[in-house]
Amino acid sequence: MKHAPHALRIGDAPPLSELTGIRLGGKPVAEIVLQGKAGVEKLPDLVAELGGLPAVIGKGSNIIAADGDLPLVLIRQETREKASFARHGAEVRVTAPAGLPLPVLLNAAAAAGLGGLEGLAGIPGSVGGAVAMNAGSFGTEIGSLLRSLTVFSPRLGLREIRTGAEQSGDSFKCLGPLIGEDVFRPCPEHSGERGKGGEGRTLPVGSAATEFSYRRARCLGLPFGSPAPAAGDFPVLLLEAVFALSESEKDTVRGRMRAFSAEKRLRQPISAASAGCVFKNPAPDAPAGRLLEEAGMKGRALGGMRFSSLHAGFLVNEGGGSCAAALELIDTAVEAVRRHSGFILEKEVCLWVGH
Repeated sequence: MKHAPHALRIGDAPPLSELTGIRLGGKPVAEIVLQGKAGVEKLPDLVAELGGLPAVIGKGSNIIAADGDLPLVLIRQETREKASFARHGAEVRVTAPAGLPLPVLLNAAAAAGLGGLEGLAGIPGSVGGAVAMNAGSFGTEIGSLLRSLTVFSPRLGLREIRTGAEQSGDSFKCLGPLIGEDVFRPCPEHSGERGKGGEGRTLPVGSAATEFSYRRARCLGLPFGSPAPAAGDFPVLLLEAVFALSESEKDTVRGRMRAFSAEKRLRQPISAASAGCVFKNPAPDAPAGRLLEEAGMKGRALGGMRFSSLHAGFLVNEGGGSCAAALELIDTAVEAVRRHSGFILEKEVCLWVGH
């Protein structure tokens, strides 16, 4: 194998059951740990030499992976960098590496007296994972606070992308589904920017190129991260994100974070082994948890897996659970809700199965 740059560490991968919040998943082929931007352009060749499908993982808080041996090469980011702050007009810009745990970013913002992220209190995972899923809670979606991203993929190279909000202040839009179409479909406004020779360029990106929808994000027609690793795909790897926050009283920010965290603890099984909410809310007035409860799925169990008795939207591994049991319960839940209310639930978790 070619010599890996110093910032890339190649090694044996632990089972995904040790890396995911729901404690499920078999053993990948290998893992590459990225410790900075240096050498990131070597990733595609290294993955190909290792002989697996590239699978980006953050803190694994929303992944349900198959059992057994998996043909995956994990790409994982570690960072010792902290969030940095710089004034930009009336805003304060916060730059955070993708591998930074989201709670660490929220605490740093609170300590600096910066508001805007409080609604995300209690959400696990990394900054990169939160952006990829457009994490949100209590009226806050992380995509609405983004101003720029630094990303890498073979088709984009290493590139900074300014978000649509940076250009016009408009809200983010989703112009197409993340899964179920050709993920390499060119975006009409930027199809000429792909391929070789584009490395290091800065693109002003409108909603047609950086798309944030309910619990999903895309970049120039490619998915962030690895919602479903597949042959021929190399996902957009998010390396750094810049957010716009506003100045506030430290005690006010911390108080809001405590209140939001307390409400989550009261209503959600946040200490249990889970992948968070399994399904998206199909409509603002039809939360998935309520639909599941009304369909009789609250507390339903199978093979060590159970839909939580505290919040029916959470699938919990009670010990000894399997991916097969999880998928069977998920399928049962979709059918139960369809029959009871007519809604077709769409999964919010990432399923790494069927390779």
